[in-house]
Amino acid sequence: MNKSRGMLVHHTADTFNTPHTENRHQRSPMLHFEKKGIRILGIAESYRGREQSLICGIVMRRDRIIDGCAFSRATVGGMDATDAVLAIWSSLARDDIQAIMLGGTVISWFNVMNISRVHEHTGLPVISVTYEDSPGLEDDIRYHFPGDTERLAAYIALGKRKPCELETGETVYLRAEGITLTDAVRACNIFTAQGKIPEPVRVARIVARGHLPDHPEAKDRD
Repeated sequence: MNKSRGMLVHHTADTFNTPHTENRHQRSPMLHFEKKGIRILGIAESYRGREQSLICGIVMRRDRIIDGCAFSRATVGGMDATDAVLAIWSSLARDDIQAIMLGGTVISWFNVMNISRVHEHTGLPVISVTYEDSPGLEDDIRYHFPGDTERLAAYIALGKRKPCELETGETVYLRAEGITLTDAVRACNIFTAQGKIPEPVRVARIVARGHLPDHPEAKDRD
């Protein structure tokens, strides 16, 4: 186990996968932390027992000013979460976003994202933040979706999450593409005011909940 200020890392390498593929959307994955105008696209979801969940994307500056918002939908129990994230990014049509921060990579009842595809398509670093330790979801996927080899393979391809300690003293669990673990933690620290949830993700989650129609017979499961 390696320990450094503001970070608890249970692995030896300091770099997440950076795909070699390039396309017309590709740009530098470097985050310019010294700039006051650095912007993060935070994405989170909410659903209440419906066939589709509401996905919200919030563009937030380093000074925590919000200057963009977009929505999309994903199928509860489907495999279209990646498309929902890319739909938000495309609809914003912004060229000043430096990274995408996700409130998890498995949403909407085991709807598994492909964060490598998000990184390749946008050319942006992608950071997924979750907050609880767990042994993984392989057994849950096998139980709820027996024979669904595509879903199981997509989850396994995500790899293990990396536990990291923030400057707030809280531990988060990260997956990322196109960015070093050191910079992923740094981005989380910059955008986390208190506790463990980065503000772009926290606000996106609140807005998603607020825009979801009331459903008296169900509760949030996000």
